[in-house]
Amino acid sequence: MSFPLGKSASSFSAQRPKQGETHLIVEVPHAGLNVPDDVKGELHVLPAQILRDADLYVDELWAGAGQEGASTLVAHVSRYVIDLNRAEDDVDSAIVRGHPAPRPQQSRGIVWRTTTDGLPVLSEPLSYDAFQARVSHYYRPYHDALKREIAHKRDHFGKVLVVAAHSMPSTGRPHGPRRADIVPGSQGGTTTSREVLSVIEEHFRQAGLSVAHDEPYKGGFTTQHYGKPREGTNAVQIEINRAIYADEKTSKRRVKEMAELSQVLDALVKKLALAGL
Repeated sequence: MSFPLGKSASSFSAQRPKQGETHLIVEVPHAGLNVPDDVKGELHVLPAQILRDADLYVDELWAGAGQEGASTLVAHVSRYVIDLNRAEDDVDSAIVRGHPAPRPQQSRGIVWRTTTDGLPVLSEPLSYDAFQARVSHYYRPYHDALKREIAHKRDHFGKVLVVAAHSMPSTGRPHGPRRADIVPGSQGGTTTSREVLSVIEEHFRQAGLSVAHDEPYKGGFTTQHYGKPREGTNAVQIEINRAIYADEKTSKRRVKEMAELSQVLDALVKKLALAGL
């Protein structure tokens, strides 16, 4: 069944298992490719760039999580529209004209100024009204739904585990060293328990995948904001090296590898639920 969505639900989907529900939530904020009509005129990017900066196929990889009892929340809009893994006040003054209190953490905040390749994302800086429209239409409804589902899990199970599902380029720069296959991020172990991290890391290693905790990604806004282990809410970001399931040059799926990886992820969701962590 769908759990309460609120306005702008078409920009994301939210599902709660009809039976066998567990305390897990899998949220996928960056796999979306859609650019709504009201935003298209504000962007200055090509389809290939949207693909390049999306967490391609991550929604497909984790699609079986619901069958293993997890609730799922999947964004459909491109992160060029709004970055759901950033704080609402992570705003670059060069991006939003007239913003009363810009406090950018990075140039690619809640609205990106440049692509990962350094190309401009916007045709011109947004007006404050245009920025507010993006936040109210696409950002707040997603996080409102996530907050409601966290509260629901806490009420029903007394605990919550949020898995923020992402993917990453295989290297940080051209010809740079290859990253690990899997990067669990927990802000130095502050957003989830050591027990949860141990299960995740050991599971992937047993599957023959290399694991590097917090390197190079420690977890973004969702992990840091919602992860409060002492209050019963664990949150961990899981980055998957894109090269193990897709061709990074063509963005095409590696069908066999995707199927195998999906089985590994399904098994992880089941293991975390059974462990009761």
